[in-house]
Amino acid sequence: MYLGIDLGTSAVKAVLLDATGRLAAEADATLAVSRPLPGWSEQEPEQWWLAAGEAVRALPAPLRRGVQAIGLSGQMHGATLLDDKDRVLRPAILWNDGRSSRECAELEDAVPDLGAISGNRAMPGFTAPKLAWVRRHEPALFAAVRRVLLPKDYLRLRMTGDAATDMSDAAGTLWMDVRARRWSQALLAATGLDERQMPVLVEGTAATGVLRPECAAAWGLPLAPVHGGGSDNAAGAVGAGVVRNGEALLSLGTSGVLFLSCDAYRPDPRSGVHTFCHAVPGRWHQMSVLLSAASCLAWAAQACGATDAATLLAEAQADDRPCREELFLPYLSGERTPHNDPHARGVLFGLSHDTTRARIARAVLEGVALAFRDGLDALRHSGSSIGSISVIGGGARSLFWGRILAAALDAPLTYRDGATVGAAAGAARLALIGHTGADVDSTCAPPAVQQIIAPDPVLVAHAAKRLPRFRALYRALQPSFQENCNV
Repeated sequence: MYLGIDLGTSAVKAVLLDATGRLAAEADATLAVSRPLPGWSEQEPEQWWLAAGEAVRALPAPLRRGVQAIGLSGQMHGATLLDDKDRVLRPAILWNDGRSSRECAELEDAVPDLGAISGNRAMPGFTAPKLAWVRRHEPALFAAVRRVLLPKDYLRLRMTGDAATDMSDAAGTLWMDVRARRWSQALLAATGLDERQMPVLVEGTAATGVLRPECAAAWGLPLAPVHGGGSDNAAGAVGAGVVRNGEALLSLGTSGVLFLSCDAYRPDPRSGVHTFCHAVPGRWHQMSVLLSAASCLAWAAQACGATDAATLLAEAQADDRPCREELFLPYLSGERTPHNDPHARGVLFGLSHDTTRARIARAVLEGVALAFRDGLDALRHSGSSIGSISVIGGGARSLFWGRILAAALDAPLTYRDGATVGAAAGAARLALIGHTGADVDSTCAPPAVQQIIAPDPVLVAHAAKRLPRFRALYRALQPSFQENCNV
């Protein structure tokens, strides 16, 4: 058995794959996010640790005892700050935290070739601007920082005692020379740090340490090796078999990602497209990122008094009429691609006396789909050629939403086995590859196809008509977003 642990934003998921890569068991434990101020997003690392143990222990005990290797994946960019005794100094600042826009501008001024080195613009979601913010606003705490870890790597430290991270997750810090796959001294120095405060860099298939006896006993596991793993997106791609040049996936989770596997380093930071290392050796990837995707539906359910997101989705499906007046901007946490605008906010536009809860739900589904279209166009603008698109994440459960997405993208979407456990399964696959020496391409064959959703011509025409209005609404409101954040 091979164990994959994915530390997400809303839950920790644990899966077991057998020696053939087949899913044998899965479990999860929920997490909560703290938002102490507008635009802030934090979690307590201890919450991650407790949830990881809960998820692993929920797997069948006989299968757990047969685990041969473990892989980790997790939410990107989070700043976990530790002192010289590896004690947590403050709540971790998460990927969707928008407080450091000033520091982003200062980093780009301080390092003019930042985009060429890191493959990315400086955006508040990245780790480096967060540390620059801490240095300015919490100087005593910054002076005590002896180690900075990404979320999944805090779990690794607790599990093994080793401070290490993989290339794909490290590439999201803004401290890495992404082409060379190593830490950049210049980018670290720009935030007042050096390589001694960074974890060791490894490929996603490499072993980084062995479970501590006390962790193995508490979780009912043998003393298995823990492998590098990957960022949630790169590990999700491994799980979906998206490792070859031109293969793509759409991840529909708390956030939304269009991910494109590449055989070379092809940065295009001006477009808001991210360029990172892949979780498998010698490969890279590009991606466009929506900070709020399925989380928009959860927000709408709460705001409209629905029992949960699934109930609201069912109401929209029962109504099943495209929106004509209602329009939704899904920027509840700001936005990355293509706007790089931490001040952007969600908007429901075009409401009338005829607007029902089902109409609002449909507007949310369409708004997220149109934001994905913005991301797709940004990837194409970078010169990338995009082949088949597989769908993963919790939103992959809804083929109804898939019809709306396929129409907005005007591209077929492929739904595969195990789509909802992609990142955790990918982490387990990386452990399997590293432990057995298996070939990457054959081990990462795409899972069996469940369904392909072709674009509906009627819905394609509807989305094409709505897209200019969607983009114009953001442009019209963009100055107001900035003013609102300065109030």
